[in-house]
Amino acid sequence: MVLMKLDLRQESGRHAETLDAITKYLDMGVYSEWDEERRLEFLTRELKGKRPLVPLSIEVAPDVKEVLDTFRVGAELGSDSLGAYVISMASNASDVLAVELLQKDARLAVSGELGRPCPGGTLRVVPLFETVKDLRGAGSVIRKLLSIDWYREHIIKNHNGHQEVMVGYSDSGKDAGRFTAAWELYKAQEDVVAACTEFGIKVTLFHGRGGSIGRGGGPTYLAIQSQPPGSVMGTLRSTEQGEMVQAKFGIPQTAVRQLEIYTTAVLLATLRPPLPPREENWRNLMEEISTISCRSYRSTVYENPEFLTYFHEATPQAELGFLNIGSRPTRRKNSSGIGHLRAIPWIFAWTQTRFVLPAWLGVGAGLKGVCEKGCTEDLRAMYKEWPFFQSTIDLIEMVLGKADMTIAKHYDEELVSESRRELGAELRREFSTTEKYVLVVSGHEKLSENNRILRRLIESRLPYLNPMNMLQVQVLKRLRRDDDNNKLRDALLITINGIAAGMRNTG
Repeated sequence: MVLMKLDLRQESGRHAETLDAITKYLDMGVYSEWDEERRLEFLTRELKGKRPLVPLSIEVAPDVKEVLDTFRVGAELGSDSLGAYVISMASNASDVLAVELLQKDARLAVSGELGRPCPGGTLRVVPLFETVKDLRGAGSVIRKLLSIDWYREHIIKNHNGHQEVMVGYSDSGKDAGRFTAAWELYKAQEDVVAACTEFGIKVTLFHGRGGSIGRGGGPTYLAIQSQPPGSVMGTLRSTEQGEMVQAKFGIPQTAVRQLEIYTTAVLLATLRPPLPPREENWRNLMEEISTISCRSYRSTVYENPEFLTYFHEATPQAELGFLNIGSRPTRRKNSSGIGHLRAIPWIFAWTQTRFVLPAWLGVGAGLKGVCEKGCTEDLRAMYKEWPFFQSTIDLIEMVLGKADMTIAKHYDEELVSESRRELGAELRREFSTTEKYVLVVSGHEKLSENNRILRRLIESRLPYLNPMNMLQVQVLKRLRRDDDNNKLRDALLITINGIAAGMRNTG
């Protein structure tokens, strides 16, 4: 009995490690040390062949065995029970062909044991482009894949000429800031659609969005209506995560309403695609804002030597790792840097302190830089006439309305070392700059002026939210002096849940 097809997901590096083990065992060298052309040549040759690649006698490390076992289960169940195989951190065409080869090999092994073909068809392989660098190369990767005869024929024969591509909002936002991530995602989708069109292949874009604005969240209708023209051609996939699942689909009536919103937005985006930028100059302005914004964001988050310690002191991030509230570890690798921290705890921690830093940092610098060059009227025209730009500014304005600098300052005063408090003051000044220039572009007199319902909701929650923030500061202060105190940990978890519910975001 099958209720819902599940996707499989694994990082591209784990597949490379698996092929390393296989090529070493077969005395072929080390796969990960080969250049891209040699990898593609090897993978294509093996995919065209009819013999299995992985010997039954091979002995491998537990991490490699886990990957091989996953492919084996995929072969046993097939596409009747499983949907897509998503490759996170995809960056090259070889990342996709590696999965196709491991999948083919597992199916050959399983069908040999069963004495008949594997059930169902092969799983569709979906590359997930996450970092800014990978998003910029997404179109080139798809072109390279579709230029390989074996792959193009495989897509046409086994997947009805349909390619699925996933774009990630979380890591791109953490990598370069929300504004730059939004623009890079827009361009990547345009490029992927163009690449598939060149080869006559249909494309479905799969949006890996989180609940919070910093991870690509926001009103569904607005998000779909602001996609690049041609990117929603009757099909669209999107993730719903965390508390958004309960909020949107927890009650039958609400779930039906959400599906109506999705259906309406997809139909409209297909039949009446959103407008592209009216002038080439608008794209140039976006590039300029994005460049300044990214530089400002990275200079604070990645280049300021004090920032990491400030982040650990000013937020409950360090304590989140001890609490059993996530589906995955807070870090990808054992490193204390921002780079290996997952996007969810990164955004969650800042949401708790009401700073909501990842969703707006860098935006003010970018808008200010372009406005000071005399382009304010151009930005206002872009806001009025370009759905993508309008939705980007509106979402940032919504986040600014939910932030509270008085509360954020209280965290600094109580938890941050005196030598690092100036950094917090600097970030609060950056917040004021962002607020000023977002209002200049939108033409609103105050935040959330075009969304009075949201403003009323935020104001109605403040009498409950503010005391919980005050309590959290005191609990953190005591817990950092007595970190084995389970009662304090329980108290912290209660404040975390309360603030997350009040802010309507866990990250």
